[in-house]
Amino acid sequence: MSVQTVVPDETFAAPAPATQLDRATAALRDNGFIVHVVDSAAEARELVTGLIPGDESVFTTSSETLRLSGIAADLDESGRFASVRAAAEDPKGDVQAVIRLGATAEYVVGSVHAVTEEGHLVIASASGSQLAPYASGARKVVWVAGAQKVVPDLETALRRVRSYSLPREHRRLQEFRQSSFIGKILIVEREALPERATVVLVREPIGF
Repeated sequence: MSVQTVVPDETFAAPAPATQLDRATAALRDNGFIVHVVDSAAEARELVTGLIPGDESVFTTSSETLRLSGIAADLDESGRFASVRAAAEDPKGDVQAVIRLGATAEYVVGSVHAVTEEGHLVIASASGSQLAPYASGARKVVWVAGAQKVVPDLETALRRVRSYSLPREHRRLQEFRQSSFIGKILIVEREALPERATVVLVREPIGF
């Protein structure tokens, strides 16, 4: 079935109940992640900008969560942070240059498409540009995710990616006469380096 014809499964738009969020939080911590749970996107914005030093390079991945929360604007446009995007030269159509943009940043900030109760994170991408710094390239990584992204298990997480996140992203890009597809999927089960990875869970829905 073509993504153009897929109707997003809106059951994945509802925030997870507190008990499910608590299970995911505990599992994430057991798997080596630092976890913060906040009530709103505004609280997430204040928290995340407080985690990023002004003198360390930071790369924001393309994310509706970051855009809607104002985190992307704070990091890239305020002038208070060493934004890789703000400092980058015009790639002039060089797709590979765009893909490599965040490869060497000290900090990477983005979101995920699903968080499981087992404490696993799932991120899908067309180009894969954010996956290298997420997996190991960046010294520190911060993920922000709304509670609607918390699901029971990996099978449900992958279903959420294909039946909700992808068609929503495709519809968004159609406004710019573009389309979307899944080229690569990263599953992060555990973080080996202490205090490298932070997950900020927002009790209200944000992003997709």
